[in-house]
Parts: sequence; structure tokens; C-alpha cells
Amino acid sequence: MRTLAPGSLVVSCQAGPENPIHGPAAMALMAQAAEAGGAGAIRANGPDDIAAIRAVTDLPIVGLHKLGDPAGVFITPTYESAAGVVAAGADLVALDATLRPRPDGQRLDQQIARIHDELGVPVMADVDSLDAGLAAQDAGADFVATTLSGYTDGRTPTGPDIDLVRQLAARLACPIVAEGRIRTPDDIRAVCDAGAYAVVVGTAITNPMEITARLVGALPVR
Repeated sequence: MRTLAPGSLVVSCQAGPENPIHGPAAMALMAQAAEAGGAGAIRANGPDDIAAIRAVTDLPIVGLHKLGDPAGVFITPTYESAAGVVAAGADLVALDATLRPRPDGQRLDQQIARIHDELGVPVMADVDSLDAGLAAQDAGADFVATTLSGYTDGRTPTGPDIDLVRQLAARLACPIVAEGRIRTPDDIRAVCDAGAYAVVVGTAITNPMEITARLVGALPVR
């Protein structure tokens, strides 16, 4: 079974419908480029993108499926969405593990147990706080990721949540994955020093539209 090795750089290959590179063909090319650069795994959204990526790489795929209202639990919110990404070729399932209510009414531990029992793959719990991370570990998560830090409480942070990585690494026994607003080698060194087992980088590698907009925004007004 493919798994997430310690010290891996996980490249998130995702693009929304508003992005010109949206779609399975472009995401498969992104994944190939990431593998050529040394990525240890790919994170991808939706069965179509995952299937296209699986066809071109043997790297582990962390699969998720964004469904429903982005203001609530929408990262792989149900068992059925998890089953879909595994059927498409994902080796691990990432899901929202914040303390918010799940749309199907199930508890997080129920969803994780069913994924383990029926799909036979590890679960990466995307959290936004220490309390959510502790609850995710208690619910059976195999990895805890800081993916949703800064996206559920009205804050607008500009950099990675190094403090949360450090807190989770100090309190949890399962591996901690740093994700969210990681843009530079210094960011990667900082989250690794804080205790990250692996690091996910997305926008800074695979979203040329956003990278361009950020750089254009730094130009002097003429």
C-alpha cells in the first residue's frame, strides 16, 4: 500500500472552475511536474482529477472531494464521498475534522471507522484548532493536518499556522501534516522545526493565476 512517508512534500494539485487550468488533464500534468521535482505525494480533489492523476503517477494520492457549502463541512463530508475518491485511485482520504456538525448527521468517529473498515485506507483529518486535532485523534484519524486553520473563524492570516503545528505535535501521538499558506523554503523549514511530519504546498506551486495576481499586486502603482 502506498503511504505518506516522513519528510514528504505533498503537492496539492487543485484548481477551481474559475481557473483556466481547471480540469483533470491539467491536474494530471501538474502532478507529473510535481513528481519530476521530487514530490513525495499528491493531494487532489474529486474522482475525475484523482483518476487522471492516478493514470500518470505511482505517488501516493491524498484524495478529497469538496461538496456542498464551503461555509460548512465540505471536504469529503460523507462516507460516500470518501468511497468515490478511493474508487478513483486515492491511497488516503482527507476530510474535514473541525468540530462543526457534519451534513449527514454522523459523528466523525463513525465516518473514520467506516472508511477504515470498508475502504481500508488511512484518514487525514483536516483541522482548524488544537481541540479539533485532539478530537480527530480520539476519533481514529491516522494523520492530522492544519489545512483549515484560518478558514473557519473569520481570521485572515497571511502565513502558515506554525503555532498550531507546534501545539499539535506536542499533544498528539499521530503524525502532524502542515498545510495552509506555505509559500517559501523558510516556511517549510519553520513548520518542520515545529514538528511537522510532512508538508502540503498547493497554491505556491500549482496555481499560476494566483501567483501572478500576488506578484502583480506588489508592483508600484503607475
